[in-house]
Amino acid sequence: MSNKAKNELISWIKTIILAVAIALFIDFVVIVNATVPTGSMKNTIMDGDRVVAFRFSYLFSDPQRGDVVIFDYPDAPEGETVLYVKRIIGEPGDTVEVGGGKVYINGEPLDENYILGDMIGDFGPYEVPEGSYFMMGDNRNDSLDSRYWNNKYVEKDEILGKVIFKYYKKPGLVK
Repeated sequence: MSNKAKNELISWIKTIILAVAIALFIDFVVIVNATVPTGSMKNTIMDGDRVVAFRFSYLFSDPQRGDVVIFDYPDAPEGETVLYVKRIIGEPGDTVEVGGGKVYINGEPLDENYILGDMIGDFGPYEVPEGSYFMMGDNRNDSLDSRYWNNKYVEKDEILGKVIFKYYKKPGLVK
């Protein structure tokens, strides 16, 4: 093999290694990917959709009501990481209550044009502790969310990022 061919091969290997390193850095430090396996976020995010969240979304600000976020499921078995995608409904200090098909925050009905259908059931009231958030799926009647978890609230440091876009639809699930 000539020196020119060796140099070209080494150049390609360096380029590939650099590209892999940049991709891994972005995937583990800048963004987080998740697949939504159920219909709990319909019609905002459909089952089988993949979403990307920006990890630095809350570096200089706090999560806000209405944000769709990826977080570590608070009831995951010890040592396991299970990613969940839900909408922030209750912020620290809020009282969240569900009744008559509506969500109430501190006694006021929450305007939600994104939910799928009317909610069934009465839940709460829940007092959201400081530094924590109350999460619900947009498809309220088919969502395993804060209403049903043993650990009702997601702490700020468990929120991995704010969803910024979805990039894949599983073929055959969306018509």
